[in-house]
Amino acid sequence: MAAPDRNEFRQTVGLLPTGVTVVSAFQASGPAGATASAVCSLSLEPMMMLVCLDLGSRSLEAVREAGRFGISVLGESQRAAAEMFATKSPQEEKWASVGWRERLGVPIIEGSLARVVCELAEVIPGGDHVIVTGEVLEVEAEDEPGEPLIYHGGLFRRLDAGEG
Repeated sequence: MAAPDRNEFRQTVGLLPTGVTVVSAFQASGPAGATASAVCSLSLEPMMMLVCLDLGSRSLEAVREAGRFGISVLGESQRAAAEMFATKSPQEEKWASVGWRERLGVPIIEGSLARVVCELAEVIPGGDHVIVTGEVLEVEAEDEPGEPLIYHGGLFRRLDAGEG
């Protein structure tokens, strides 16, 4: 069996549905953020989160600089924000496209289903990405969060709310 090529690997792992978030931090020039789907809880004791960011990400630089980061879990109505934060557009443009506020020294997106604020713990090499871990400082969720935005097969999708 031949080793998979990059496109085959990307297509195959793209079949794993993931939630869509924006990982954010402040840098000297203001808020920075990037769409991320490789985000998960890491530990309950202590409470920790894990985020994977591209080595070339401007948001990674901001996370390192700030020593804190936020995770905004996007809902299905926030697809435009997910698409905007996935671009290389200037950070000012990205943040002008959404409502946001500062929480414990990090920018978070208003209207997101949930928000987590973390203190940076480690940045671990992982190929063309890094694994960022953070100790949870605060969590906040909407009382009635609505439907999450899902990424699957290279597309943003909505979760089928039908009964199983």
